[in-house]
Amino acid sequence: MKMLDSELRETVIKSLIRHAEGSIEKHCTNIEIYLNNPVGVGEHSDILETIEKELDMVAKYEDQINVLRKYFN
Repeated sequence: MKMLDSELRETVIKSLIRHAEGSIEKHCTNIEIYLNNPVGVGEHSDILETIEKELDMVAKYEDQINVLRKYFN
């Protein structure tokens, strides 16, 4: 059975939001690891820079969720 266009649209939007939420969780977990055990991340000499990169990724996915909810829901 084919999905109606509105059902497909809703499914795609929900999938994009779930993907972004999962990515946020992943990057927040990385930040927690860096904050709680920075010695365990030997290849990253600049922990602050590494955390900033993770924060940038969190912000990216937060922005995606906000745009989807504001303009496409």
